[in-house]
Amino acid sequence: MLKKIEAARNFLEEHQQQFLCPVCHEQVQLNEYSLTCKLGHRFDLSKKGTLYFLSHSIQTEYRKEMLEPRGRMIKSGMYHPLLEKISEHIEPTASVLDVGCGEGSFLSELSKLGLRGSKVGFDISKEGIYLASNQAVDAFWCVADLTNLPFADHSMNTILNIFSPSHYQEFRRVLTKDGALVKVIPEADYLKELRAAFYPDDERKQSYSNEKVFAKFSEEMDILVDERIRYTFHIPEENRLDLLEMSPLEWGATEQVKETLKKDPLKEITIDVRMLKGKVG
Repeated sequence: MLKKIEAARNFLEEHQQQFLCPVCHEQVQLNEYSLTCKLGHRFDLSKKGTLYFLSHSIQTEYRKEMLEPRGRMIKSGMYHPLLEKISEHIEPTASVLDVGCGEGSFLSELSKLGLRGSKVGFDISKEGIYLASNQAVDAFWCVADLTNLPFADHSMNTILNIFSPSHYQEFRRVLTKDGALVKVIPEADYLKELRAAFYPDDERKQSYSNEKVFAKFSEEMDILVDERIRYTFHIPEENRLDLLEMSPLEWGATEQVKETLKKDPLKEITIDVRMLKGKVG
């Protein structure tokens, strides 16, 4: 079995044309275990086979303590009906870019549903990308900035944007002429049981509206698909504590509330999301 750095080098050797230098926006070439541009900017593969495209370190609250439970929940089947819907709207051989991929579980699970094209995931969280490099999937992982993507113009057929921020100017630049953006946003009842348990006395935190996010998508993209997906997921017993730690919802809850929930965790949770697919107008 190839070492991670060797597998990553092989990927770059085949797909280096999909990347560009985020500093000067020139083309890059693979030299040994680095991508370099003609102006001398260099990005070295780590031992884990990942690339770091940021010019400086960024602190993020998306840490291992949250990302590992998130990955276990995704692999438990929590989002399987959603991922099946998404897979129906992606060509099996499409080149796919997963924006804000976290620990890589969404892209890994989608690959099991038939994605065979080149797959790249990036996140601003270095810890997330290191975890993603352990996924049993043929994909490339890197740390990058959403507002300054290290990918060539018109180099990706599909952009995945699942529960993560968007930057439509960069999306339009990176998508191929006939490419599409698949975006997933929460609806009103998404994780409603968890929100009610964490914040029993705060109705504001128990509610959610995606109107502004949807309006921005509608403004920036021509909508091809707009589908609401809602179901109840029965949480496997071994994953019930993972649910409490898998999202930013946990950050504002009191220690007393969290301890009470650990003693009697939720047994089911509502998934209520909106799946959008759009193309550049």
